[in-house]
This record gives sequence, structure tokens and C-alpha cells, in this order.
Amino acid sequence: MKKILVLTLLLAAILAACVASEPTKAPPASSSASASSVASSVAPTKAPEPTKVPASSSVASSSAPASSVALSAASTQPLVFLATQNTPVEEQEKMRNVILKDFTGAKTEFISDAEGVVVDRITAEQKANKVSVGVIGVLHGTFPNLVAVNALEDLTPLVAKLSDRPIVKEFMALGKLGTDKQYYIPWMQATYILVANKKALQYLPAGASIDTLTYTQLAEWGKNITTATKEKKIGFPAGPSGLMHRLTQGYLYPSYTGGLVTTYRSDDAVKMWTDFKAIWEYTNPQSVTYNSMQDPLLSEEVWVTIDHTARVVNAFKNKPNDFVAAPAPAGPKGRYYMSVLAGLGIAKGAPNKAGAEALIEYLTRPNVQAMYLREVSFYPVLESALPTDLPDYVRLEADGVVKQSKAADAKVALLPIGLGAKGADFNKIMQDTLTRIVLKNEDIKTVLNDQATQLNALMTELKASCWSPDPPSTGACQAK
Repeated sequence: MKKILVLTLLLAAILAACVASEPTKAPPASSSASASSVASSVAPTKAPEPTKVPASSSVASSSAPASSVALSAASTQPLVFLATQNTPVEEQEKMRNVILKDFTGAKTEFISDAEGVVVDRITAEQKANKVSVGVIGVLHGTFPNLVAVNALEDLTPLVAKLSDRPIVKEFMALGKLGTDKQYYIPWMQATYILVANKKALQYLPAGASIDTLTYTQLAEWGKNITTATKEKKIGFPAGPSGLMHRLTQGYLYPSYTGGLVTTYRSDDAVKMWTDFKAIWEYTNPQSVTYNSMQDPLLSEEVWVTIDHTARVVNAFKNKPNDFVAAPAPAGPKGRYYMSVLAGLGIAKGAPNKAGAEALIEYLTRPNVQAMYLREVSFYPVLESALPTDLPDYVRLEADGVVKQSKAADAKVALLPIGLGAKGADFNKIMQDTLTRIVLKNEDIKTVLNDQATQLNALMTELKASCWSPDPPSTGACQAK
């Protein structure tokens, strides 16, 4: 029996908790409902047990040259594909020159930018009634903001045309955002894992296993390496465009506190930052310049790191015999890791709607889904086995992804939901907390009180409800 992609199956079951049991109507264009009111309908509660998915053919074995219902496109009319994903230059080039190369439905311009920029552009075009964007590729948590400003087409008719796609049913349900309309079609998913140079394995603490590591043991590991090599070989993506804030949100805080916003200044949070300072003592100081960890791994400036699968894949590709992939460490509350689900929507009033539908049809073909995995290390959203012809470096990385999702103490944290253009402000609070505590050595409790006050003000302004791992809230999510 072929090995099923565990990440897809587990996240499908866990993310299913986000779907409201009874659909509600989406706010009309004239509604004053905020984005957070839509987001609250999809805020997760707790994760159910994983459900079994029927066996299906390999992704690689099904090329699906076309949908069961042909999609036509106005090929003479250009199509703008605006996304918040695949922003690194290398990934953008892969999208334009490899993944989109064989799409003939319309001349397509792929643009990737920050969440706030994307949301602002779409909102402005809708208000001005001058829409240039066709397909929108953003994370699950961004879509409620777009629904709140009536910026998305109802894709329910498109779902029928994609009936031959084995898209994970729970992911399709999430695309309804708790309503009776399909606002997005699942696109791709990813996560963050630990990667280590094999040279570091000899310095693991006594009795420790890389597959069941704790954050306390990570600090010990770093100390052992520094003692032996006189160098600090742990690294984090804490540069200007690195994803350190995601590690704070989906890994460190949940693993120590069981929450994020509600537990931001808790005693458990003080313990977390105390332990992370111990890890940072053995962290390469250049980490504040690292936006992606694959280059520091390849240069051996860093031996041990945690980063997005798409941002470490070149280490496995260029030196497959040098690295191992493993689950992220665990804290007192469990081995939390973040799931990253992206979807494809169509802007209301898109100038080439037929071309936009044709692009979504193309991007959800099994062979193109497999291409994401090979080219940019984002995982398919299909109920299918891993392709049988994956390059070795992809399989090496996937091994860590599977181990992480199968870990006995594994728990999933979701990306922020409903923050929209204010997502950058939310992330900045996380980064400023790290800077003040870890780099400037300020008093932990004082910093957490200050930053929690800013966090509460932001969440109140947005009227943003809590999302997993925080418990559901009535009204704005608040730090206690």
C-alpha cells in the first residue's frame, strides 16, 4: 500500500474543526460587519481525531489534462494572479517559468506581495469599481477580510466543474468560510520543520532523540556544539523578511502556554521566553539577518534550524547527504506546529473571469499539484499518495513533515485569522517582543505587559475573535 501523505490527512481532519456546523449567510456588500465577524464563524475550537481518507491513485499517476467540464478562457485578455505566497525571488521565478509555463488559458501576470499590500489593492479596486485582479492566492485566514468587503466571487458553480479533483473535503469545506458559498478553492499547504546538519548529531544531549527533541534539549544541544566547536551553530530566520514571527506564533507560544493571544503575558510565557533566551545564547548572531535558512545551512554557518519547508529545501537539494529533517521541538504543552493552507479565489468583477476559472482548474490538476512539491516545497491539497517519482531531496524533507504530523504529542496551531491588512502590525508585536527580551535583555514581565497592552488594543480595533490554539471568544480576543 502506498504511503499516504500524512500531513494532508492530519491537517484535513484538524482544520475541519474550523468549519461551522451550520452555514450562515455571507455579509452583503452594504453590510457593516467587520472582517473579524466573518472570521469568528471559522475560528477553530479543538482538533478532532484524524479521519481515514479513501485510498486513491498517486498524484504522479494522474495527469488530469482537463477538468470533466471544459473551462474556456478569453485568451486574448490578460489575467492578473495576485498572491501573498511564493514571495522569495526564486519561488516567483519558479511560478512564472515552471509552474505556469504550460497554462494556455490566458496571458498571466503573477504578482506576489505582502498580505497588507494585497488586501489593500483588492479593497481599493473594489471601492473604485476598477478591477484588474483576476485570481487571488492568499492564506485561509486572509479570505474573511475579503468576504467582509464583498471582494470575492461565489465559486460554487466552479466546484462542480472540478468534481474530478480529489481535493481534501475538509479543505473544500473551509473554503466556504462558514457560509453556503464557496469563496476559495484549496491551493497548497506547508509547514515548518527542524533541519540539522548530520555533523551536529553527535552533540545531542545524552538520551535525546532528534525526533522527540524538547526546547530545553535544544538549548543543551546548542551548548554542546558551542563547547566542542567554539561556534554558535543554532540559527533562526529572524531577518527583516524571515518567518521568525510564525515560529513564535505557532511553535514557541503554543508549546509552552497552550495559547497565543490569551496567554501572551502569562507565567507560562515568562518561562517560554526564559528558555528561548537560553537557546539564543548558542544561536548564531547573524540570525537577525537570515530571511531564509537554506543558505546558512549550506555554508555551515548554521547546523540546526527551524524554518518553512520552502525555505530549507535547497539544503536537501544541493547536499542531500548532509542534512536530516525532523519534527520541531516540544514544550510543556506539547509539540505544536503551524499548518499553512492557501486558497485560490476570484475577485468580484474580474475582467477575465473565464480565464481566472481556467487558471484555478489548471493549478488544481494533480500533475501541477505535484509540481508545487518538486519546485517550491508546498504540499498538495489532494487526497492522494505522494508522487512515486519525487526527487530524493523532496523525500528527505517530506520525511520530517510526516514525522512531525505523526508525533504522539503533535498539536496544530493555525495562522492568524481575519487580521487582513493589520497582519503586519500583529507580527510586529511578536518581533518587538523578541527584540526587547532577547536582543536588548529587557525585563521579561515588563515587556510582556507592554506588548500585551498593544496586542489587546489591536485585537479590539479589529474586533478579531480568537483562533486555535486559543479557545473561542465572544468578541475580541484578549491577553489576560
